[in-house]
Amino acid sequence: MKYSLLALLFAFMISCKSTPEKDYASINEKQITNYIKINKLDATKSESGLYYTVDNAGEGAQPTSASTVQVAYRGSYLNGEVFDESSERGISFPLKRVIKGWTEGITYFKEGGKGKLLVPSHLGYGPYDTRGIPGGSVLIFDIHLISVK
Repeated sequence: MKYSLLALLFAFMISCKSTPEKDYASINEKQITNYIKINKLDATKSESGLYYTVDNAGEGAQPTSASTVQVAYRGSYLNGEVFDESSERGISFPLKRVIKGWTEGITYFKEGGKGKLLVPSHLGYGPYDTRGIPGGSVLIFDIHLISVK
């Protein structure tokens, strides 16, 4: 009896467990497609759900997800509020140490390339508040890939 009660309690906890990321997937998709429509963007959607625009593909080296890159960027929410921004000289970092949306998205450009990454929460900071970013947020990044190291 004691084990049956524990099993029942465990099953109940699992069934009640929310999966916020799944909840945000369809919400983020609608938010991003609405943003694209309102801003008249020509965006491409990847298999992962990342949307991106290429204003200038660039002409130099093209990074892989294992590359270290130097990128100038501006990060904002769908409402245009900027939450982070680099200088024009950019910052240097390994693509394996950033959010999934960047690890994937930066590889669509070559050195000198510019564009926009529209990152759903499952490729950003997820369903929970992180470093001042509200959980479930779609993040918009204007990027300029300066160099691949």
